[in-house]
Amino acid sequence: MGVSLATLGSAAIAAPIATVDRNGSLVSVEAYAPNIVRVTIATDRGQVDAPPGDGPNAKPDAAGWTHRNDAGADVFASSALSLSVDAKPWPKAPTQMERYFAPSLPPVSVTIRKPDGTMLTQMTGWEMAPHTVNGEKTFRVGASFASPADEHYYGLGQNQEGKLDLRGRTIDCRHNYDAPAGETVCVPFMVTNKGYGIVWDNPSSTVVSPGLHSATHWQSEVGERVSFFVITGATTDEIYAGYATLTGTTPLPPKAAFGLIQSKARYETEKELLDVANGYRSRGLPLDIMVLDWFYWSRMGQLDIDRNYFPDPKGMNDKLKSMGMHSIISVWPRFEKESRYFDLLSSKGWLLKDKDGNVVDGLPIRSDRAGALLDSTNPDARHWFWDRIRDNIASQGFDWFWLDETEPDLVPDGSFYSIGSGDRYHNVFPLLHTMSVADGSARDRPTMRNLILSRAAYLGAQRNGGLFWSSDIKSTWEALHRQVPTGLGFTASGMAYWGSDIGGWQWPNGPKATRPVLLDPAGATAMAPDYADYPELFTRWFGYSVFTPTLRIHGQRPATAIWQYGTAAEPVLANFLKLRYSLMPYIYSLGRHTYESNAPMMRALFMDFPNDPNVADMGDEYMFGPAFLVAPVTEQGKTSRQVYLPAGAEWYDYWTNQRFTGGQTVTANAPIDKIPLFVRAGSIIPMGVQVPSTATAQALESIRVYPGADASFALYDDDGVTNDYRTKGGRKAMLRWDDETRRLTASGKLPTGQDTASLVQIVAAK
Repeated sequence: MGVSLATLGSAAIAAPIATVDRNGSLVSVEAYAPNIVRVTIATDRGQVDAPPGDGPNAKPDAAGWTHRNDAGADVFASSALSLSVDAKPWPKAPTQMERYFAPSLPPVSVTIRKPDGTMLTQMTGWEMAPHTVNGEKTFRVGASFASPADEHYYGLGQNQEGKLDLRGRTIDCRHNYDAPAGETVCVPFMVTNKGYGIVWDNPSSTVVSPGLHSATHWQSEVGERVSFFVITGATTDEIYAGYATLTGTTPLPPKAAFGLIQSKARYETEKELLDVANGYRSRGLPLDIMVLDWFYWSRMGQLDIDRNYFPDPKGMNDKLKSMGMHSIISVWPRFEKESRYFDLLSSKGWLLKDKDGNVVDGLPIRSDRAGALLDSTNPDARHWFWDRIRDNIASQGFDWFWLDETEPDLVPDGSFYSIGSGDRYHNVFPLLHTMSVADGSARDRPTMRNLILSRAAYLGAQRNGGLFWSSDIKSTWEALHRQVPTGLGFTASGMAYWGSDIGGWQWPNGPKATRPVLLDPAGATAMAPDYADYPELFTRWFGYSVFTPTLRIHGQRPATAIWQYGTAAEPVLANFLKLRYSLMPYIYSLGRHTYESNAPMMRALFMDFPNDPNVADMGDEYMFGPAFLVAPVTEQGKTSRQVYLPAGAEWYDYWTNQRFTGGQTVTANAPIDKIPLFVRAGSIIPMGVQVPSTATAQALESIRVYPGADASFALYDDDGVTNDYRTKGGRKAMLRWDDETRRLTASGKLPTGQDTASLVQIVAAK
């Protein structure tokens, strides 16, 4: 029967594994916390005993767990869940039909229950089918889980097909820049509305079919075992906290990351970049970060800055800092053969190789044929990469780094990393590549808070300080419409920081407007004259992005700054931008809460309203923190939209203060200068005075209270740039609203030092 342990809670048993035998199928059960358990199934003992792959970084911890045998079943239990490796009788001789169609593997079923015995999920079967991939004899491995009709599924990374609920779909979980609807990113972590999530421990290309034909099926292209984690929780936030326990905490980004990030593909010269920065300041518009995108170098892979066009990068960054701004610069993992480091990297074996050991150079698709990929699976290559960034680029005053092509863009299938086949490790590159800067910055800039722009993610990538975005999407209304469920699915995958290129990345080109254009395009230089509704599209996109974790303008167009979309659009965009900065005390406090809890701030409605079946598959509305219900307008020419207000709460229209009862659909007015926005009754929203950037200390303008229920809000602030928040904790005050007495109190001094009572504004319902 294998190992049988009565109690796994003593300190003497630091990392126990109990392995049971089901007629030749070995099943390992390994605890990581009371609500986190790993199941590994294989026929080979070495495979079943092996640790998890890249991503999970926690140590096993079986404190408080017990193991008993119950009528042939092995039952593992904690205060949070029980797991049963169900009994399997000795197999009988197969029938004639079973000889042809029965699986060759001894069957295994695993049942997960709540402590009260309520079933959460059941793994009903597993599979290993031999095949050869990239010259390697291996297996296609998978497992199936029962799926009740009312179960819904969320996460698995980034899928831009326009749907939030994964139920009934088949998800190709692999990084794919060329996915038809927009880049897909695989984070194999899926959360359900039944109180559990599954982390699938396999980095190869994986196909997942949640809730299809009453089953959820996982199948990975390469592997010799089935390995997965189950995380349970009474709320989704408890599940996300478990994910952080397993794979790493989400750091608090620098405060500047929550302000406006201004970018373009690309600023041709130092003067052009500084002119844009000065343009914001001369217009009295807030801005925090200027971004220098690609081709600032003399050749791809030089890791240098072309002094013909950027003659004084250190002086340029000093000027930005004097204006209260920071900088981000794009650094690519590609090296042309003629670049200064290619021969060195090739000789050391630090580039992606083909089966014959030759360096893979360029792509066979998209006419993208120049450059070899740094093999970031090699820790020595990662260390070298950061050292060159530090010495060649950070030394010129750049604050943070944009690691582009982190899928990677040079598809590894059919090629080889230092750790093995690119097919076997298809999805792991973004985790390991971003580690180069995360680890290097922590070592060489220990007091400076890290930030990395990254185009892809994997399990645990959040711990590297990534701000993720939806890649090189089109500049169309359809693309905007897809962004809303795309972002919600990504944040449901345990990755809190996501955004999109406001206005789309591709050259502005879309169908002719079918309704009257809401903004006169006169004076716009951001697009060709025949795209008359592009200023309207950009304005809707910008208003939506004010309520996403990051606010970043980017795109392949002649101009991108907010005054370059026409004289009619500029004041509307300016007001949206100022609203973002007014909300900075609220938003930054949400960032602190995410650091402490791993709960995302951009929240699909299923997270906060689990008892309202109407929101289970709703992907066009969401919560931004505990207060705001956001309903973006994603159709051209529309000046209103239907908004469902979730049951179980009262709601205020942010713009009019009209109060509504939840559980109904209302028509929200949406002129071009407004986004449909509602506030949950029982909310506290700290509002800041206008500042030119987060480098300026921001006093509170007011603390708005929306009555209707008791409320609390943890108001937080710190220096915004150092890592002191990890140790000293910054400055925090717990604000509490007593709805019966209509009184707001603070647990201590406000972070700004202001008097609480003088700031309170109680919103009166209309």
